[in-house]
Amino acid sequence: MGYKVAVVGATGNVGREMLAILDERKFPADEVVALASRRSVGVEVSYGDKTLKCKALEHYDFSDVDICLMSAGGAVSTEWSPKIGAQGAVVIDNSSAWRMDPDVPLIVPEVNAAAAAGFTKKNIIANPNCSTAQLVVALKPLHDHAKIKRVVVSTYQSVSGAGKDAMDELFSQTKAVYTNDELVNKKFPKRIAFNLIPQIDVFMEDGFTKEEWKMMAETKKILDPKIKLTATCVRVPVFVSHSEAVNIEFENPITADEAREILRKAPGCLVIDKHEPGGYVTPYEAAGEDATYISRIREDATVENGLVLWCVSDNLRKGAALNAIQIAEVLINRKLITAKKKAA
Repeated sequence: MGYKVAVVGATGNVGREMLAILDERKFPADEVVALASRRSVGVEVSYGDKTLKCKALEHYDFSDVDICLMSAGGAVSTEWSPKIGAQGAVVIDNSSAWRMDPDVPLIVPEVNAAAAAGFTKKNIIANPNCSTAQLVVALKPLHDHAKIKRVVVSTYQSVSGAGKDAMDELFSQTKAVYTNDELVNKKFPKRIAFNLIPQIDVFMEDGFTKEEWKMMAETKKILDPKIKLTATCVRVPVFVSHSEAVNIEFENPITADEAREILRKAPGCLVIDKHEPGGYVTPYEAAGEDATYISRIREDATVENGLVLWCVSDNLRKGAALNAIQIAEVLINRKLITAKKKAA
């Protein structure tokens, strides 16, 4: 018997991607339901070769739903995830609402799949921030080999991480540059076309932004609380895929060649690292792909046991939709859930 899956926020970038990936990966679902806010009722979304009409989240009965993929923002998740979990569905939430809750597992399947078993306290599992997800996929196998002490990461994050309106703003501003029209900033505090913005999310008291804090806190929860991490997060005029320049300091010796071999064998990683023009991966090539691509692996002579690398991944997939569905697959493959009996 297959599972009943509900996708909340089905009209958004990530919700649509979730529906596409459920079909691509032949997820064992007998029924998939698209849910959204009342204003999106009746909006059609694609699920493989099927078309689903969105139903209202507010009026939906989750009593026979097995898995709820939640991608409707933190406020909606804060209100609805406990209610849905109380009806017996496991909520896999893409927002930041539950990530640091000690009773909610924060999962990247390649890194800490075993921790998913802790979902029973609230029937909620959290998906990490998109920039954290790809980072820990790359860090985990290196940490297992040589024990990471400190990470300095600079991100180059695409506008799709800020939603459809942000993608529209980059498109309209780029067009306005070429047509000599006025550039309008709505989603971002400064123009994004042909520019960089060194701010993602709000500023905190210590001068870091919330996005930077998320990377620090989530990496500790997922990988190792002893790892020291500092981040600078930058929005760049790219539609899809986040890139990261990562400087890592280890407790034990590790060479670039050793790191290359370790990462080549690691789940979720794909090493493209030739010392020649174009011998690395860019955001454009990573878009639409599942892997976390790693390039430019080299030794850092300024610290003892240091490495530097370049890491790129599709933020809508590994950073959000794909990771959520991989978590659902972990629940099934590890027999942590069974499908509810549906009424005939």
